[in-house]
Amino acid sequence: MTDFRSVFGADPDGVWAAPGRVNLIGEHTDYNDGFVLPIALPHTAKATVRRRDDDLLRLYSEQGDGRVTEVGPGGPTPGAVAGWAAYPAAVVWALREAGHPVGGLDVHIDSDVPTGAGLSSSAALECVLAAAADGLYGLGLAPAELALIAQRAENAFVGVPCGVMDQMASLCCAEGGALFLDTRDLSQRQVPLDLAARGLRLLVVDTRVKHDLGDGAYAGLRAGCERAAALLGLPALRDLPLAALDGESARLPAELRPLVRHVVTENARVEQAVALLDAGDPAGLGPILTAGHASLRDDFRVSCPETDLAVSAAVAAGALGARMTGGGFGGSVVALVAEEARQPVAEAVTAAFAAAGYGEPELFTALPSAGARRLA
Repeated sequence: MTDFRSVFGADPDGVWAAPGRVNLIGEHTDYNDGFVLPIALPHTAKATVRRRDDDLLRLYSEQGDGRVTEVGPGGPTPGAVAGWAAYPAAVVWALREAGHPVGGLDVHIDSDVPTGAGLSSSAALECVLAAAADGLYGLGLAPAELALIAQRAENAFVGVPCGVMDQMASLCCAEGGALFLDTRDLSQRQVPLDLAARGLRLLVVDTRVKHDLGDGAYAGLRAGCERAAALLGLPALRDLPLAALDGESARLPAELRPLVRHVVTENARVEQAVALLDAGDPAGLGPILTAGHASLRDDFRVSCPETDLAVSAAVAAGALGARMTGGGFGGSVVALVAEEARQPVAEAVTAAFAAAGYGEPELFTALPSAGARRLA
């Protein structure tokens, strides 16, 4: 590992961390003004940072190519920074665009959030830089304000039209809880999620199928949802009640109906999941997860053979429920399992992948962890 001093020749001013996330339920609802229920992972992006006296931005990553990316006094501009460095550079750009007095920074990144796995490695990069800049430049921004800055960075600078869930999860989640978030007004509540007390575990299966949400498929889905809302005369699909789904969707072109069905039923699944957790019944989440995956697979069509196999193998081996998590087109699956079933389910999924000729997946247990914070 290359430390900050050996890269930049000086001591840092502080160290921050921001986590990746697993979304329990509520996929592709955030850009439809809907509900989501993520938890933060123990996996984080750590940023060791020094404030500079000029406007120069220097970025180094332990997971990069061993070189420092420098962005000169003119500042980062959309399209001028590529690869992983675009995410932290985008945050500096977004903060400055919003009128916040952010100068130069030396930044050393070290992340153990799996990349391309649907676990928000990009949001972790954005949010750790936002938290560090806020701290070093005394901006005094609330976590939700930083999340909106980070979302704008990804939308306008990186070019991914994501909703705000990933950034809110990385900045606002709390240890031991799931974040029940209304993405329209950003009202939020920490819902207790003590799975261990109920003899349960949340198993994450990283299929190692990499996804790229900037390739146009994600943007196409969002555009379809927005078109459907406009045709129905609604501000967003969140405003379509579940009871009116069949009648109203019949007014739409056939290709838009499955998108609407997923969003409306997924919002209902989030509310059902929160009610179960409030009632102390986390095991009841299982069927909701599996139903959510079927909707993502059949209506939204963002699954892939590997994620479908991970879900079916996990459920067949005794998981209470499982689903794809993240934007889709690869990535990870989350399975709710009893403690005694964790190992058999993991072995069954690994064996199913081997039998199908897929690469070996990576599996780990997710614990609801804290959001972005200063470490030193």
